[in-house]
Amino acid sequence: MLRIWGRDFSNNVKKVVWCAEEIGLAYEHIGTMSNPFTAAGGTPQRPAAPRGLEPTIDDDGLVVWQSHSIVRYLAARYSDGVLHEPDPARRVLADRWMDWTISTFSQPFRDLTANALRAADGERDSAAVESALARCATLLPLAEAELAERPYLSGQRLGIGDFPLGTLIHEWFQIPTERPDFPAIAAWYGRLLTRPAYRKVVAVPLS
Repeated sequence: MLRIWGRDFSNNVKKVVWCAEEIGLAYEHIGTMSNPFTAAGGTPQRPAAPRGLEPTIDDDGLVVWQSHSIVRYLAARYSDGVLHEPDPARRVLADRWMDWTISTFSQPFRDLTANALRAADGERDSAAVESALARCATLLPLAEAELAERPYLSGQRLGIGDFPLGTLIHEWFQIPTERPDFPAIAAWYGRLLTRPAYRKVVAVPLS
């Protein structure tokens, strides 16, 4: 059976679990902690992920880490022709959104959510929220334009290109401040919410 290591609240872990759920794979999800040992005595609190990295999977002895590598692997092995596009010329259109999300969008978005959603009351930095929100607002029009032309970032159906930004976009719509209006992104988010796997794994209360 597929085993997945990683904390439930990690967006990187959510990508992997969401992908496994979409495919319908049987899996064991093993929650881990950043420090798997107690301060006194060194007794393991929870099983540590292989190599100490989250997420990590073990698929019948094949150990893979890094969320995007895992999503690509699971889709190619178990969902070729559905989540995974076999035609390289079409697949690259989805691949680019995986890379864009992690290389370009994720850092300003992390800065935004760290202050707007996760900072304790009285510790929120309003200036940091405003700055990060402005940076995100300059980046999202690229996805808005894509989604104005097709229902998913991967094309006409859900695919690997939707998992990275799709995992983050739920938090975008939970930010308790005025946000720019991106109607095509909102419609895409609405389509994601119709999917049981997305509601189960991603569209959950924030922690």
